[in-house]
Amino acid sequence: MSELVLRLDPDVHQALHDLADAQDRTPEEVAREALRRHLHEEGTVVRAVAERIAREHAELLRRLGE
Repeated sequence: MSELVLRLDPDVHQALHDLADAQDRTPEEVAREALRRHLHEEGTVVRAVAERIAREHAELLRRLGE
């Protein structure tokens, strides 16, 4: 597993620790889950936009490929 160091504002740091404590988890577990969820959601949005652009410009993309 790779390591990443994040500097958090004091209020975010406290909220992370409070949530982890309430869920009987470590702050690292909560942060990893939040990051995975965010990356999945953003990836879904980016793929949808890319697919829409590809559909809207399919003819141009076809001509460029000739």
